[in-house]
Amino acid sequence: MDTLPKETAQTKTFPASPKRIYILQLLTVFIGFLIFGFSENIKGPAIPRIQLEMGLDEMRIGLLLSLNSLGYLLACSFTAYLIRRIGIKAVCLLSFGSMVLSGVLIFLSRSYPALSSSFFLMYIGNGMLEIGLAVLAARIFIRNTGTMMNLAHFFYGLSSTVAPMIASGLMTLSIGGRAIDWRDVYLLILLLAILPMIPAFAGKFPSSGTSEDERLPLKVIAADPVIWMLVATLSFGVISEMAVGGWLVNFLEKAYGWDGTAAAGMLSVFFLCFTFARLFLGPVTDKIGFTLSLIIFSALSGLLTFAAIAAGEPGAFLFAAAGIGIAPIYPTVMALIAKRYGEGSDTAITFIVTLMGVSSVIGNYLIGAIITGIKNAVTASRGAGEGLLAGLQAGYAFIGLCALLCALFAIPLYVYLKRRGELL
Repeated sequence: MDTLPKETAQTKTFPASPKRIYILQLLTVFIGFLIFGFSENIKGPAIPRIQLEMGLDEMRIGLLLSLNSLGYLLACSFTAYLIRRIGIKAVCLLSFGSMVLSGVLIFLSRSYPALSSSFFLMYIGNGMLEIGLAVLAARIFIRNTGTMMNLAHFFYGLSSTVAPMIASGLMTLSIGGRAIDWRDVYLLILLLAILPMIPAFAGKFPSSGTSEDERLPLKVIAADPVIWMLVATLSFGVISEMAVGGWLVNFLEKAYGWDGTAAAGMLSVFFLCFTFARLFLGPVTDKIGFTLSLIIFSALSGLLTFAAIAAGEPGAFLFAAAGIGIAPIYPTVMALIAKRYGEGSDTAITFIVTLMGVSSVIGNYLIGAIITGIKNAVTASRGAGEGLLAGLQAGYAFIGLCALLCALFAIPLYVYLKRRGELL
């Protein structure tokens, strides 16, 4: 009589508990990346409307995107500390909550400073979320790390694929005689951040299992030449990846005269290539090695981008095809960090993503500055039409150059690790 209740209790709780916990962890990671992709990539169709409504030139748009990256950078600088103090669960909930709040503030923005501040807050939430999800993924994806990291980031690519089309489509609709504008779109999309708060709140997240005394010190990580080569590789790769979401629609509308729907459609095709590359190339990275994958795929992206610029409007589809190459870069670097630094992966991820954020700030500003500078120089001699086209082509060439530099910096990384017998 005494044993039956004990067996029943065990059957109900113990065997199912680890599976339930893991499912909630996966839901938090996958839905989290899904929302992350939405929040990042509705800006493509929104930016031309923001620019028109507020009378902003490309330089100020570049500055706006740089301030966003600055918020992201700020979040990267303190998120690891927050994870140690309050745990990944609380950090994820805080990041989702800040994204919801930023959606409300963007909706209420009526001036450039107010909009910049609201975007700044959104990117603080994005930065916290990226660090939190990266650390959580590094802890739970013990086997087939490259494949699982790419699968997790597949959900980012999935939402990034549909985000431009959803945003562009919503901005053609009206409710009660009132047209839906970019503010409404940001509010609706960022309110979706409530969804991943449900599994995050219900779930139990793993700790690092490492005491402060056992934790790999930052000075040890900073003394490793590999981390600096990874910083350079990832920085150029992410500049190239993120810039597409901010500038492709703008480029197609102004350089080739495409309408908003067609331009947003091409951005969605980019992210479609991006998404399926992450889904199918994850096992390839595990098979041929993380470092070699970085060289091959980033070089492919850079070459396709330059081919698209050279081919003109008929080659616009090559801008989308470049997503195949750039897609595996970020998750592959995260997988490499998880494998190389083990228990110190939290510190290593924070270190590398923070420095990557610095590069993103500079990169976004440079793209805007290059476009404006070349446009003004060419306009003076050839007219406004040719000036704008030349400026946009120069700015997009910089995006392609960043992809090639990503491949270039991965080469010494490959050589260094191979010589030491540490190739991953």
